Amino acid sequence: MLFAALIWGCSFVVQRLSLATIGPLLFTGVRFLLGALVVGALSRWLKRATDSAPRRRADWPWGPGAVLGVLVAVSITAQQIGLGYTKVANAGFISSMYVVIVPVFSVLLGQHLRFGTILGAACAAAGLYYLSGQHLILSYGDGLELFGAVAIALQLMLIGAYTQKHDPLNLALIQNIVCALVCLVAALALETVRWSDIQNSALAILYCGAASVGIGYAIQAIAQKDAVPAHAAIIFSMEGVFAALAARVFINEHLSWPAIFGCSLVVVGCLASQIAPGRRRMPGSSQASSPINGN
Repeated sequence: MLFAALIWGCSFVVQRLSLATIGPLLFTGVRFLLGALVVGALSRWLKRATDSAPRRRADWPWGPGAVLGVLVAVSITAQQIGLGYTKVANAGFISSMYVVIVPVFSVLLGQHLRFGTILGAACAAAGLYYLSGQHLILSYGDGLELFGAVAIALQLMLIGAYTQKHDPLNLALIQNIVCALVCLVAALALETVRWSDIQNSALAILYCGAASVGIGYAIQAIAQKDAVPAHAAIIFSMEGVFAALAARVFINEHLSWPAIFGCSLVVVGCLASQIAPGRRRMPGSSQASSPINGN
C-alpha cells in the first residue's frame, strides 16, 4: 500500500503537466482504459500462474464495480481539474483528507464519535485554512480537491466490503472500465477530442495509466481484502507527502511557510484520526470496537 501511495503521489506532478496538452476528461478516460488493460493482463497471468479454474459469470461483480467506477471517475476528474487551479502539494495533501473523512462517515452511519476523529478533523480543517492562504473560503482548485477526497473516501469504504465477497482484480478491472467509459463519454460531449492530444500526452498517459491506475488500484484491491479500511486509508494518505516531495524535485514548486504548516496539520490530522485513543468502554459493555475507526 505504501508503494501504491508513492506511485499516486508522483502522479500528481504528471497530471499537472498533462493539462498543457490534453483535456482532463479525455486524459482520465484514456489512462483508466490503459489501466484496465494492465489489470486484465495481470489477472490473467496470476490465474495461469496459480492454475486456478476458469471464473464463472457470478465472479464478475458488475454492480459493485460500476459503483466504484463512477465514484473514481468523479474523484479523479475533480482532482485533475483542480490541479489546474492549485499547487501540486495542496492537491496531494487535500486529496489525502479521505483518511479523516472515512471515520467521519462512519460516525454518520451510527458509530460512536471518537476523540481521535474530533482531533483529526480539527487539525485537518486548520491545515486547510493555512493551505488556502489563511482564508475562510477555499479556492476553486482546493475545493475541487476536497470534493474528490469525499468521493474517494466513499470508494475506500466500499471496496473494503466488496473485496470480501468478490475477486479483487475482477473488481478493479470493472471499476477501471466503468471509470474510463464515463470519462470518455463526458469528454466527447464536453471537450474537443483530438488524436494528436493523446499522442502529445503519451508519456503522461503511460505512467498514470499503467502505473498509477493499473498497478496502484490493483494493489489497493488486493491489499484491502485483508486490511481495515481506516488502517489502509492512513497508509494511502502518504501520497500527499510523496506529492509534495515530487513537486519540489521535478517542477521546483515552492510552498510558503504557512502552507508547509498547513500540510503538517493535515498529516497530524490524518494520523490522529486513526491512532489517537478512543473513549473507553464502560465496564461490562458488550459493544465491540469498530474496525473502520481503527480500534
